[in-house]
Amino acid sequence: MFQPEYEAMERPQLEALQLERLNSLLARVYENVPLYRTKFDAAGVRPQVASLGELADLPFTVKDDLRSAYPYGMFAVPLRDIVRVHSSSGTTGQITVVGYTRGDIERWADMMARTIACAGGTADDIVQVTYGYGLFTGGLGVHYGSERLGCVTIPISGGNTKRQVQVMKDFGTTILACTPSYAILIAETAAEMGIDPRSLPLKAGIFGAEPWSDNMRRQIEEMLDITAIDIYGLSEVLGPGVASECTCQCGLHVNEDHFIIEIVDPATLQPVPDGERGEVVFTTLTKEGIPVIRYRTRDISRLIPGQCACGRTFRRMERVTGRTDDMLIIRGVNVFPSQIEQVLAGIPGVAPHYQVVLSKRGSMDHVEVHVEVGPDVPFDEIKTLERLRGRVAAEIASALAVSIAVKLVEPKSIQRSEGKARRVLDTRNEGGA
Repeated sequence: MFQPEYEAMERPQLEALQLERLNSLLARVYENVPLYRTKFDAAGVRPQVASLGELADLPFTVKDDLRSAYPYGMFAVPLRDIVRVHSSSGTTGQITVVGYTRGDIERWADMMARTIACAGGTADDIVQVTYGYGLFTGGLGVHYGSERLGCVTIPISGGNTKRQVQVMKDFGTTILACTPSYAILIAETAAEMGIDPRSLPLKAGIFGAEPWSDNMRRQIEEMLDITAIDIYGLSEVLGPGVASECTCQCGLHVNEDHFIIEIVDPATLQPVPDGERGEVVFTTLTKEGIPVIRYRTRDISRLIPGQCACGRTFRRMERVTGRTDDMLIIRGVNVFPSQIEQVLAGIPGVAPHYQVVLSKRGSMDHVEVHVEVGPDVPFDEIKTLERLRGRVAAEIASALAVSIAVKLVEPKSIQRSEGKARRVLDTRNEGGA
């Protein structure tokens, strides 16, 4: 552990710390953020709670609150106290801006150092940061954590995958930080360069920024001969470092001295019992620049009961299985792209690259999954392809309880991404697939 005095804190002591920090936070935002003062007054609640259970009585914060406050309306400190700003990508609308004080940056570095230590990292490791640098929080978040832990840090950012492989080989990279889909592309590129990806000096990977399945984890671990752990974060709450798996790989430890996590029913917005899936909600306890109260992330997960064998006492969340705004409703059945990925990863003959294509057939919506065949499957043998297509369609139907059209496509025909993979392609406003 990087900070065992917090990471292994006894539960009563931790909850007392959370309550103290929560009341300090509520007083600060009520005083300094007009949006929260308005929300609290409208809900008839005071900026103080007697117990952690009373958090559920407070109003939620949603992404539109941050958008309407663009750029600085949600900041809880004067702009002169802000030393850095990041933002979301804005792919689903107006970007959201987040600000960090010097103290925020220091705490963020600590949390990312914890994350790298969770992967088995020490000051003897060499960390290659291939997350993007800039307004995206990934690159600089991992970078500062790597330096805080004392690792050699390679700030290579994304792109130029052949160069990534060469740097890994020549510099002796032991820990890779990127999206899981990019890790697969790196392994494939190494093989194309005549380098056995398993011969690279890597021992671990910290992968996040997109949902991925256990089957995909096993593929990455086999391709690169590493331990692959999942990390979680989002810019509105902090960036990477909110939660992380350890090498036990049995859930992501939430940094509860800095955040309170809730799981709520997406329909009723009421908290659900531990073990039940729902929408993830976060309250930041120590963030100064732009704290958030009960922020609805739209991510779907659950809290895992019990304590991890690693000795950390922080609660664990299951890896995110999808987002409420990514969910597809196919003939009345709720489907997440990650569920399709889980099925495909278990079928020999198909590659771990797919895309769900939404199109129009007359006045009806049509859903089709495009799946790359593996390099060893002869693409010109119609009977072989039809048997494989039939198996893919049958296993998707069995796992998801709904039939989805399947189209097999040639190897490397689905566009690769150096950042977040684009799993859903909606062409319904373009006249067809």
